[in-house]
Formats: sequence, C-alpha cells, structure tokens
Amino acid sequence: MMGDRAALELDMSAVIVGLAREGTALVRFLVERGAQVTVTDVKPAETLAERLAELEGLPVAFALGGHPTALLDEADVLFVSPGVPLHIQFLDQARQRGLPLCSETRLFTYLCPAPVVGISGSSGKTTTTVLVDAMLRAAGFQTWMGGNIGRPLLEYLDQIAPADTVVMELSSFQLDFFGPAVGNWAQERYGRLLGNILDPLGWSPHIAALLNVTPNHLDRHGHMSAYVAAKIQILAHQQPGDIVVLSADNPVTRRIGRSLQQRGRQRVLWFSSGQMSGEGAFLCEDTLLLRLEGREESICARDELKLLGEHNVANVLAACALAGAAGAPAAALRQSATSFTGVEHRLELVRERQGVRWYNDSIATAPERTVAALHAFAHEPIILLAGGRDKDLPWEEMATVTHQRVRHLILFGEAAPLIEETMQQTRTERSRTTLHRAGTLEGATELAARLAEPGDVVLLAPGGTSFDAYLDFVARGIHFRELVGALE
Repeated sequence: MMGDRAALELDMSAVIVGLAREGTALVRFLVERGAQVTVTDVKPAETLAERLAELEGLPVAFALGGHPTALLDEADVLFVSPGVPLHIQFLDQARQRGLPLCSETRLFTYLCPAPVVGISGSSGKTTTTVLVDAMLRAAGFQTWMGGNIGRPLLEYLDQIAPADTVVMELSSFQLDFFGPAVGNWAQERYGRLLGNILDPLGWSPHIAALLNVTPNHLDRHGHMSAYVAAKIQILAHQQPGDIVVLSADNPVTRRIGRSLQQRGRQRVLWFSSGQMSGEGAFLCEDTLLLRLEGREESICARDELKLLGEHNVANVLAACALAGAAGAPAAALRQSATSFTGVEHRLELVRERQGVRWYNDSIATAPERTVAALHAFAHEPIILLAGGRDKDLPWEEMATVTHQRVRHLILFGEAAPLIEETMQQTRTERSRTTLHRAGTLEGATELAARLAEPGDVVLLAPGGTSFDAYLDFVARGIHFRELVGALE
C-alpha cells in the first residue's frame, strides 16, 4: 500500500507557498511525479537566487515578490512551507474557496512506508531526536532522521524500507498541518486527491513524545491555546495501542497524560527527574532507570552523562523511554546516553582561552531556554550574551535568574531595550549584575573578551530569535564560533 503511494503519478496542479528548504525538496518530488507546479514567495527572485538555481531546468512556474490571488483559480492543493504565517490573506482566501492545505512534512508522513517516532515540545526536541536516533542505531536499527532538522525526508522516500524506523523532530509550525487535511464539505470536490496524497483524517506517529509545553512562538500562534492546539496534533490522531511519551514534571504534559490515561486509548509512558509513576524512564537517587512491561533496568548513573544541565537529564530520560518503547535494549541506551556530547549550538563548548570557557547556546531562542542554560553552570561566574528578536514571550524569570547568576550581561539585537527594561524592573539590592549594550553579536563578543577573567564562563544564550540579523540560529551560532576562534 505505502509503496504504491510512493510511486504514485500526480495529475494535479499544486501551488507551493514559500521556497524554503522544504519547498525546494517538494518541488522536485512533485515534478518527478507529473504534477503541474507553481511556486510563490513574497521574496523577490534576487533574494531567492540560491534556491532558484537548485531548480533550474525543471518545468516550474514562479510567482515571486508576492502571492497573486489568480494562482488559486487553477490550484488543486496548496503546500505551505512551515515558515509562512498561517493567516496571510492568500491562505485565508484559499480556505474560503475550500482548497486543501498541506505541507512537505505532512505529505512525507502519509507516504512513508516505515514506522515513525515523532518528537515535539517547546524545548529539547533536537537533542532528544538525535539521541533516540543514536540509541536505535546502537541497537542495530536502520534509521532515518529528519523533520525539523537535517534534509527533508521526502528526498529519501524511495530509499526507506518498511522495516526501517524514521525518527522525526516536529515543530508546532509543522504540526499545524497534521489535523484533517480537508473538511467533509470539501471531500466530494477533492475525492480524487484524497485518494492520492491527502488523508482526510489527521495523522499522529505510532510512537509520539511531547517533551514539554511552555510559552513559545506566540508571535506566530497569537495566544497560548493555539500553540498548545498545534503541539497536541502529535498525539491527537494516534490509534488504539499507540504509545505517547510525556513529561511528568511539566504541568501541561502531566494534565494531558492523565487525561489520556483515563480514556485508555493510548499507552502512556512518563519521564521524570523527580518522581516515579507508571512506565517510562526516571531519575532515582542519581540513577537513570527504565521501567517497561514489568521490568526495571538501570541505564547509567547521573554523573556518567556528558551533557550539561538538568534539562539535558530530562532529554536523556525522554530518549530512553522512546527508544526503549521502539525496541532498543538497555545496553544500547546506556552506550549512547554515556557517550553523547551534544548537538552543535546547544551548550556547545567552543573554546577555552586564558582560563575562560566559551559556550555557544544559540538554540536558546526563548527566555526559558536561557534560564535552562544558566542553570547548567552551578558555580562558575557567567558573562551572558543575550538579545536577538523577541517572540512576544515573558522575560521576567530570565531577568530574575540573571540577577542571581550573571556577573556581566551584554545585550545585542532588537530585543536589547526590552531586556534592559525588564532587568531594571526586576533588580533588587542583592543583584550584582552589570549591564552592557553592544549592538551586535560581534561587539558583544569583543566586550566579553575584555571583561572575562580566568574561571569565567562566557555564554551565548540569547533568549530571542536570530531573525533580526541572521538567517537562523545556526548562522548566528556559526558566526559566534568564528568570532571566538578569531580572538587573539
């Protein structure tokens, strides 16, 4: 069945909205299968030159610099890149016409012949995803990792076998498309498409994890309830007997899990650093334990982990629960948990220079992530580089912890005035933090080098996105590494 889907021919007209990483892969996939493809992007051609070069020679129409409404007249379906806001006028008009909206990630999950382990959460997704992949590989599984990280998995669809396992990081932007693709009122019109590439029902992976839910991306979702609704899609459409892994330490996921247990539809596994209840992975007296199907096994001691921070203990526990549920033995979990040193741009040690350690945590694009990074260092004096672009998130907790833990705070980017104002509002007599403004990351790095003393930690954990100055957090992290590497 799935093999037939992967080899299908598409007699359809598709409009791809947003020529980003996923959009480029989707163009090639659809064209190879006979679809008529039009790409529209608000960016002009000169800005998209690199992407356009990848598609040179393909029979694709382009409408760049805006989204002409006329494109909807002949469209059968719209594939929307995750970075495109959901309520731009063009998409609202498509909904009014009853046009189905889909995405590259959602299409892949429908066509994928292998079981999927899906991982989402407000933080920790990438680390947990990479760890699960490593644990399954250590157990002898043939795995494919992607989703919100790496190359789009649609590019490898023809190579994935039913016996393989796919491990996917799924963001709220991607999960927005995991609900029902088309309402009942449109099924008659799009019956042909539903039989080919659009599932009228929603989809969730057989094994799904929601690591935590805290305020994030409110600049896109508008309010917390919409953000939570997007996250819940990862488990909302699971079938009876499917597995969901949830944090017992996060209030939102704990409530979700208890509700699911009452319904008895899914098998609920927990992970926790502070309690043991039911099945899952737990930290008990500084030992990581796995409890599944009546068996309890020791994975490793807490101090055997190489990852910094209590948030990473939670990530390792979540990975153990997921990989264990997928069939990996305790020995494979231990091998990966005790050897894994982290993912780049996530509390990444860049350099030790003149007794000062420089850490790159560019992934910290929310104030909560900055707090987690600060707690990873128990005693060392910290020079914190923070800023970027605000996501309409509260900064008070980050400011309070900064006053307690940070010797120098160096602000850069668009959010600098907002963070400075919050720091002033939360300042107490006990605060010993000196605040500086540097404008740019380059200026912040140079100032940190002048202020740092032996024994200090210089930490880039911005708390804001990179979009005020960089393509993404990766580009920001790479620039920071270059700046630190160039210090004399």
